[in-house]
Amino acid sequence: MSRAEMDALGWDACDIILVTGDAYIDHPSFGMALVGRLLEAQGFRVGIIAQPDWQSAEPFKALGRPVLFFGVTGGNMDSMVNRYTSDRRLRHDDSYSPEGEGGKRPDRATIVYAQRCREAYRDCAIVLGGIESSLRRIAHYDYWSDKVRRSILLDAKADILLYGNAERAVVEVAHRFAKAKGAVPAQLDDIRGAVLMKDAVPEGFIELKADDLDDEAEESPRINGETTVIRLPSFEQVERDPEAYARASRTLHRESNPGNARALVQRHGTRELWLTPPPVPLTTPEMDAVYDLPYARAPHPAYGEAKIPAWEMIKFSVTIMRGCFGGCSFCSITEHEGRIIQSRSQDSIVKEIAAVRDKTKGFTGIISDIGGPTANMYRMACKDKETEALCRRPACVYPDICKNLDTSHDKLIELYRAARQVPGVKKVMVASGVRYDLAIKSPAYIRELVAHHVGGYLKIAPEHTEEGPLSKMLKPGIGTYDRFKQIFEQAVQAADKKYFLIPYFIAAHPGTTDADMMNLALWLKRNKYRADQVQTFLPSPMSLSAAMYHSSVNPLRPVRRGASEPVEVVKGLRQRRLHKAFLRYHDPENWPLLRDALKQMGRADLIGPGKHQLIPASQPAGTGASGGEGRRLGRKHKAQTFLTKGVI
Repeated sequence: MSRAEMDALGWDACDIILVTGDAYIDHPSFGMALVGRLLEAQGFRVGIIAQPDWQSAEPFKALGRPVLFFGVTGGNMDSMVNRYTSDRRLRHDDSYSPEGEGGKRPDRATIVYAQRCREAYRDCAIVLGGIESSLRRIAHYDYWSDKVRRSILLDAKADILLYGNAERAVVEVAHRFAKAKGAVPAQLDDIRGAVLMKDAVPEGFIELKADDLDDEAEESPRINGETTVIRLPSFEQVERDPEAYARASRTLHRESNPGNARALVQRHGTRELWLTPPPVPLTTPEMDAVYDLPYARAPHPAYGEAKIPAWEMIKFSVTIMRGCFGGCSFCSITEHEGRIIQSRSQDSIVKEIAAVRDKTKGFTGIISDIGGPTANMYRMACKDKETEALCRRPACVYPDICKNLDTSHDKLIELYRAARQVPGVKKVMVASGVRYDLAIKSPAYIRELVAHHVGGYLKIAPEHTEEGPLSKMLKPGIGTYDRFKQIFEQAVQAADKKYFLIPYFIAAHPGTTDADMMNLALWLKRNKYRADQVQTFLPSPMSLSAAMYHSSVNPLRPVRRGASEPVEVVKGLRQRRLHKAFLRYHDPENWPLLRDALKQMGRADLIGPGKHQLIPASQPAGTGASGGEGRRLGRKHKAQTFLTKGVI
């Protein structure tokens, strides 16, 4: 991180300099550390510039000119998601900064950093990576500017973008740059998970239009053609036509299976944006090798005793897998990590638990989490690899769990038991969200969870109770939650514990009506739930839900001119606040807004003191807001922010 450290190592230059919007924490949960250690293991001299002052190019010269390239990322989170709430309000903290200080990275950090790198060393190559680049790899709807933006590759003026979990790709790119002696290699379009610009589609490729793919027979010989490229609607088309945007989004997600995905091309002006097929998931030995690298497992000493909230949250946790086949339309995990589960071996995980015990300062014997994007998809996979390679379903668990999915929790139970046996470990917690529709397939897993791995409460995410929004989220019906709750409570009683479920719900998701939110509020009251942390839908870049929000059509169904399925979208600030207020029906601050809404909906019968009624008719002194608008709503309770572990 400094010239002094370079001098101590005897380096005259760094081969690769990684620029990140996060504080530098040398731990595999932080993408920059993982990539840095991986490249180091390949023999490269790696420097890291963490959270540089972007007001000038000088901080980007701190380590000199890299011999090969700058690798640029906004950090573990999209910089706009990190900096703004779902109501577009500025956050004043940043979990990835020392002492949680906000404002340590710019808006659209990847673009700003790349431009400063170019300003510092005009002839130096720039490689983009990380979740911000991954989710903005094509023309994408940007919620904060409320418009469709170009691929981030163009705005950053970079040479190549690596999307998804990019271990193989970044190693290959580094070696090719080394072979080309720092010049941009002549060919990079044979690397999976890469985005680059071309002047034209190469000769010999067959072009298929995105418009035609829903009519394509699955047995078509073109499905896996290595010389087939899918043409997405151009940037100019999706910028002016929301329905064309929805079509592009649908196509991108249908071409996300590494087993059958084809190259994509999208015209931007006079040039072609070229996307190679997604990276092939890492094998278990490859995953183990990545997590077994010699991490210091601590923030860089330059931060002294400053606390970094993201580190405090995960320093005693262990990532056991990555990826998610849930396919929730509002979530970006699948777009980035893929839907095929990549699992570490039990031996590797147990070894890391011992490393946490021995190397992490302040360890008291409690592993705070053993999980990943979800708690209970470890070692789950399609039973038939040929079927898996042909599948284009967005989710393996919707509308029902696929018959080809192996839902056995036996390996996970075995892992939990091995983790508990590590000497010096008193308790192993499961804090990652449990996928309850999978868990009910294994009551033995739920019993194991309750007996040994829950600490007072267990968080799960039914997200809603009504079919309208659930069908757009690709989430199971509330009856599945009820079944899980029944098994969970039986296990709690058998274990003689006092544990509780904490369900999470989303307000204002596309497909949600005011009546849907009212019915959810009534369900919450009947079940005696009072939500403290609530989520208002945020259209994250490139998600299917963002496409619904922008276009008001459903990309989960064929998108055809004049025949697309419409989706009800909640956009106005007042209506978004109303939906959030229904989730917190018990808060007196929300009652004026809810009273007005219920009267307008013809449901004044829900106003009063009865058990069947939602809110009282009178307002306690000193609460609420004049004008019936509930203007203080939303200031007191922030939307919840999730930190995703192991994101590269």
